[in-house]
Amino acid sequence: MKIAGKRIGFGLTGSHCTYDEVYPQIENLVNGGAEVIPIVTHTVKNTDTRFGKGEDWVAKIEKLTNRKVIDTIVDAEPLGPKMPLDCMVIAPMTGVSMSKFANAQNDSPVLMAAKATLRNHRPVVLGISTNDALGLNGVNLMRLLSTKDIFFIPFGQDDPHNKPNSMVAKMESLVETVEFALEMKQIQPILIERFS
Repeated sequence: MKIAGKRIGFGLTGSHCTYDEVYPQIENLVNGGAEVIPIVTHTVKNTDTRFGKGEDWVAKIEKLTNRKVIDTIVDAEPLGPKMPLDCMVIAPMTGVSMSKFANAQNDSPVLMAAKATLRNHRPVVLGISTNDALGLNGVNLMRLLSTKDIFFIPFGQDDPHNKPNSMVAKMESLVETVEFALEMKQIQPILIERFS
């Protein structure tokens, strides 16, 4: 299924080092004819790091999508019954957000939008970026992998010798993963050799 004409929520969480990989994928969705609704956590909007200022990333995403970011839980809630999405993407998805989502917590606009999308039995696509996927967060990763209507961008260890618990999605596969998810299919393989 193609993405043209689809309403796709795009949630970003605080894996700041991954934004440069994710931004071109938002651009690919827009160029593919999707209506992209950007959604950010408080951390994304308000944190300045060596990877850039939060306000600059927000401005860049708003310009690309031609939409103001959704940055409150109240503004994200209507994405359930009133303004449903065809698909919700969270990329990057940090270990903290993964843990909260796996345990039914929705204390951010991004998680509220994801929960609202699941409520409508629409696909939620996750692009993980966490130093703890094979650590304590492993149980949350497995829970999400086995949850109906949740799909994963293929992921693997990004630095197995120095950070053996860390796993990151291959963000270049985001659009293709969304296309599969719109047909309620998981792209394969899920587990890949991210870096050698």
